[in-house]
Amino acid sequence: MYYWRDLDSVPEDFGPSVLTLGNFDGVHRGHQHVLQQVVEAARQRSAAAVVVSFDPHPSQVHRPDTAPELIMGLDDRVETLAETGIDALLMMHYTLDLASDSPEEFVERVFVRGLRAKAVVIGHDVRFGRGNSGDLDTMRHLGRTLGFEVITIDDFGAGYPSDVTDADGDRRCSSTWVREALEAGDVATAARVLGRLHRMRGDVVHGAARGRELGYPTANLGASAQGFTPADGIYAGWLTDQAGTRWPAAISVGSNPTFDGVDRQVEAHVINRPPERVQDFDLYGQSVVVEFVERLRGQIAYTGPEALIDQMRLDVDRARGLLSTEHQPRR
Repeated sequence: MYYWRDLDSVPEDFGPSVLTLGNFDGVHRGHQHVLQQVVEAARQRSAAAVVVSFDPHPSQVHRPDTAPELIMGLDDRVETLAETGIDALLMMHYTLDLASDSPEEFVERVFVRGLRAKAVVIGHDVRFGRGNSGDLDTMRHLGRTLGFEVITIDDFGAGYPSDVTDADGDRRCSSTWVREALEAGDVATAARVLGRLHRMRGDVVHGAARGRELGYPTANLGASAQGFTPADGIYAGWLTDQAGTRWPAAISVGSNPTFDGVDRQVEAHVINRPPERVQDFDLYGQSVVVEFVERLRGQIAYTGPEALIDQMRLDVDRARGLLSTEHQPRR
C-alpha cells in the first residue's frame, strides 16, 4: 500500500483511482464493507483503490475539549487499512485551513487533480467541505461537472451479519457503538462490531511492582499507549510482544483500589510463561499489543493482599480457560 502524508507526495502520474473519504476510526465492519466496495469498484475499472483520511481526527481540531477518545492510534489505523486490500492511503493533516475549503475546492483539488478519481464511493450521509456543507447531492453534482462517477452504498448492519445487533434490534455498525461498548467494558460486543478483538498498543514501563510481589508480575502500558481504554475491570486477553509472540494474559484496567489507588493504568499478566523464563520474563521497554477478549469482573477493593491473591488466582484460571485452544478468537 502506498502511504502519503500530504497531497504533494502523490506522484504526478498516479491514477486513475476509485476512492472513498472518511475518518475510519476503528476500521470496523461498516468501514470494511465500504472499503470492500472501493476495492471491487477499482478492480472493475482498472483503477487504484484509494482512501482519503485525516490526522488528527477533525473533532480534535474543532472541539478538542469534548472530542471522543479514539478507538485506535494512527499506527494501528494505517496497518488495519492496509489489510483491507486498498492500494493507497492519503492521510491528510487536518487543520482549520483545510477545513475552510469549500466542497468544490476540496473535491477538485484532492479528488480530481491530485488523485484523478474515476469514481467516488460514499454513503448516503456523507458530509464534507467547509462547515460540512457538502452532502450526497453536492457530490453527485460535482461528479457530473468534474467527470467522475458517484457510487452510493447502504449502511452496514441492519441484520447483516446476524451477530451485529444490539438490545434494541438491528443497528448500523459505527465508531460510536464501539466506544459505547468499550465504555461499558463489553469488549465482546466491541469485537463483533470491529470484526476483530479491540487492542491497545504501547511501551511497557516500570510500575509499583505490586504484581510481582504478589506472584503475578504484570507488563504495564505507559501513559502514551494508543487505543481506547475499556472500563475498569479484569479481562481475559492476549499480549503480543515485540518479537511477535502472542501470549494469553489476564489484563487489569483501573487504579488498584486495594492499595488506595494509583493513576488509572492497563497492565497484563502473561499466563503460562515458559518455566525456564518465569523469573526473567522481561518486557520492559518493549512495544507490545494488548487485545481484549472478555471482561471477567469489575474492579473491587479487597481487605488485604491475601484476599486479592486468592481472587487473582481465580481470575488467571478463568482467563486460561477462556483462552484455551478451542476458544481462540477468529483472526
